[in-house]
Amino acid sequence: MTKIALGLMSGTSADGLTVCAVRPAPFKILHFKNYPYPAALQHRLLNAGKLTVPELSRLHFELGSLYAKTVRKFLKDFNLRAEDILVTGSHGQTVYHGPHDKNPNTLQIGDASFLATEIGAPAVSDFRAKDIALGGEGAPLIPFFDEYIWGKGSPKILLNIGGISNVSIVGKDIKTFGFDIGPGNTLIDLACQQLLHKPFDKNGQTAAKGTPDKMLVEKLLKQKFFTQKPPKSLDKNAFGQAYLEKYFGFPNCQNVPDLLSTLTYFTAAAVAKAIIDFVPKRLRKELVVSGGGCSNQTLLKFLNELLPHLKLTTTLAYGIDPQAKEAAAFALFGWLALKRKTNHCSHATGARKNAVLGKITL
Repeated sequence: MTKIALGLMSGTSADGLTVCAVRPAPFKILHFKNYPYPAALQHRLLNAGKLTVPELSRLHFELGSLYAKTVRKFLKDFNLRAEDILVTGSHGQTVYHGPHDKNPNTLQIGDASFLATEIGAPAVSDFRAKDIALGGEGAPLIPFFDEYIWGKGSPKILLNIGGISNVSIVGKDIKTFGFDIGPGNTLIDLACQQLLHKPFDKNGQTAAKGTPDKMLVEKLLKQKFFTQKPPKSLDKNAFGQAYLEKYFGFPNCQNVPDLLSTLTYFTAAAVAKAIIDFVPKRLRKELVVSGGGCSNQTLLKFLNELLPHLKLTTTLAYGIDPQAKEAAAFALFGWLALKRKTNHCSHATGARKNAVLGKITL
């Protein structure tokens, strides 16, 4: 039986846990599945920053236990054996990300001890902390994976649209770099949940019926974060409820399709601005998209309009499901950490040097 590494990813939207099984060498994704969280747990995770210390501690252990039970279910779902698992790499759930605080810090919860105990294989977690200790932003971490998979080919811009959008630029003879761009799905999802009582705008259908306020978006893109040079990263709340209320007159909305169209255009325009401002022209060949934003057809349409000279595709064209990519990356990171090999792109985060990221729980 092929020995496998597992990767776990729970993103900024806290909608569920994606579990991915990979063959580390040569790298291949074998299976993946997303397991939705109960609505009550999602609510607690999204508001974890407001919890008391005892409440946050309980949630840290509760989530770790849930991760272990979910992995057990995943193994059963795909007829895999625990004894064939080499390692599990777990990103954890980000509660707070403050690389620019007086004392830079970041916090991901979901204690890995449960994974190591339940599965009987080492678990690697808390990947961001060492990067911050090395003077980095603690994010994005995915550029290393993008270089590992695509670094020997023609120039590519790898765009992940989760709750927050981030990008990697890789290719032969290119010094890989990447950074957080701005809003991904967060603002769109918040508006949908509160105005339409739906988790997200499926396929961008509602946004497709509206007209974006391009003047507002142009004004917002003059804000400091968008003009700031990389490396740079974001806390999930940077484009959250408060931002929605402050700049989009939320919830006093007269036209929901127009609002969703504007929010979707905002995400696309932030991506376009970042690429035009910070990616050298010679490297602007192909945009390869992953993450939940891949299925938003209105968002992809806006990206095509704003970046007409780039070939637009998804990671599926390269055999990697857009929904599996980040979890697959943490499987690879965990495997490399266990082998004491670099799993880190310091040029993307601003850290002083490349390192082996992650804490190993045996």
